[in-house]
Parts: sequence; structure tokens; C-alpha cells
Amino acid sequence: MKKAIFISVAILFSFTSFAQSSSDELIMKFFKEFPNNSGKAIDELYGTNPWTTRIKDAIDNLKKEVSGYTVDYVGKYYGYETIIKKQFSESFVLYSYMVKYDRQPMRFTFELYKPNDKWTLFSFKIDTELDDEIEQAAKLYYINLDKEK
Repeated sequence: MKKAIFISVAILFSFTSFAQSSSDELIMKFFKEFPNNSGKAIDELYGTNPWTTRIKDAIDNLKKEVSGYTVDYVGKYYGYETIIKKQFSESFVLYSYMVKYDRQPMRFTFELYKPNDKWTLFSFKIDTELDDEIEQAAKLYYINLDKEK
């Protein structure tokens, strides 16, 4: 009986530790914390990669910028939607999300890397060029005009 309980607990912990190191969970953890404490969400995200201690000033500037996304500046936060997920290999993945505010959408792009057994942040970017890109995609030179009708 004790052996069965031990095996059950061991299996449970193995599933838990795997889930905590998945790339999807890293992103979901970020978005769960972001509306409550954006600085903490960014710290936890960058905390997955020990090499980011070399860019502490840049991280602090990013946290300062994001903390400025107040209701007075960008309006109410309404959540996020997936734009795309691209997996380049078993160890490198890109996530792109549209983050919704009253004033405008923003894009959060995460690149995650798994050098060994845990996912780490490789790159995190925020931009507001979504409208420019969708307008560009609608240009005639992107449309196949040679199609037969």
C-alpha cells in the first residue's frame, strides 16, 4: 500500500514539474500576473534566464514603461489574444499576443529557449505597429491579381 502511494505521489510530482517548465505555462503565468502587478510579471519572466542580470537597466526601463500603461494613458486593460505561435524547433518557440486596451492594441512578443531541461526567456518585445502591418498586408502588391476568375 505504501509503495502504491509513493509511486502515485512520484508520478504526480513528475507531471507537476513538467507542466511548470512548459513554454505555454511560462506565458500563462506572465499573463495571470500582468494585470495585477506588471513589474512582478516582468521580473518573473526575466527571472527564468540568469543571463538577464547583465541587462538590469533595460529591464528596469521596460518595467517603468509598462507601469505607465495606466487607465489615464491607454485605458482599461481587457486581456489578450493569441496572434501566432511559431515553434522553430523543440527548443525554440515564439509567441505573439495582442494585448487589448481601450486606446489601442499592443503586441507582446515572447521568444523562449530551452537550452537543457527548462524554458527560459530569450527575448521579450512590446510594440504598437499592428495597424501599420495590417494596412501593409492589404496593399495590392500582396494580392494575387493573376488569379483566374
